[in-house]
Amino acid sequence: MNDEKKLDRIEQELKKALFDQYRKVYSPRVVELFQNPLNMGVIPEPNGFGIIRGICGDTMKIYLRIDNDRVKDVGFETDGCEATIAVGSAVTDLARGKTLMEVLAISPAGLIDYLGGLPEDHIHCSILAAGSMHNAVANYLLLNSKRLL
Repeated sequence: MNDEKKLDRIEQELKKALFDQYRKVYSPRVVELFQNPLNMGVIPEPNGFGIIRGICGDTMKIYLRIDNDRVKDVGFETDGCEATIAVGSAVTDLARGKTLMEVLAISPAGLIDYLGGLPEDHIHCSILAAGSMHNAVANYLLLNSKRLL
């Protein structure tokens, strides 16, 4: 076996070991969402934007496209850990298609339920995601306050 194949095999073994560890710590839904995030990235022409830096130093950005007071498109970016990626996916998935009032009702506890739980030392990730989403809705409302009056 040549050196390149050995390195590939070692890489695959390390990835498997890492994901075996993740499965011991996180729910299946969390593992699924950080391996295959939903709605990750900037959306075209957002008209609402929120950004918060969490207590752990992770940052989450939420981009919204709102039409007729309903979320038509949503995306997120984060520099955070696996749990932060999962809650970013969760909050954007829950917000898509919802009214602004429904989006504002998304809570950290609701995100944790949606994910099938989070380890205690990652509960703050759900607070970061919900807060960033609420910040994006507030930004939209401020930018469109003339329309609302």
